[in-house]
Amino acid sequence: MNEKRLTLTHRILADLETLDALWDHLATSEVPSASTAEEALIAIGYRLHNLYTAAENIFQNIAKAFGNHIEDRSSWHAELLERMRLDLMPLRPAVIDDEAYDKLHELCRFRHLFRAAYGIELDPERMELVLRKALALRKIFPRQAEAFLAFLRDLDD
Repeated sequence: MNEKRLTLTHRILADLETLDALWDHLATSEVPSASTAEEALIAIGYRLHNLYTAAENIFQNIAKAFGNHIEDRSSWHAELLERMRLDLMPLRPAVIDDEAYDKLHELCRFRHLFRAAYGIELDPERMELVLRKALALRKIFPRQAEAFLAFLRDLDD
């Protein structure tokens, strides 16, 4: 395996470990409701924020390794996520499918709100929806990332 693909493989594996730890924390979190304390909502929000950031880091590393540069910096988060569901063979396969895209897009939107909404209270109903999608993502995203890692390994065979 060449150095570039080996580095990418190890970065993806490290981010998958981070994702797994975050999913463990989220799986034991209180399901947000109207009675959930603000501090608990903030803790859940922080982990949801970090979950998307770790997934996005995987996507950034893939895009960088395969020369998928994004020109429009105003919408690069959405563009990066969109590109990861594109099959760009023979360059690279799609990294995620439409189901994972849907869940990740919701997490991306939440992360944007969480980062930018300094003066608003977190909506427990919205957070419950995002948490549900984040936990459902755990069932599909690692398998899709592993398929991409297999593609990287196959490049050297």
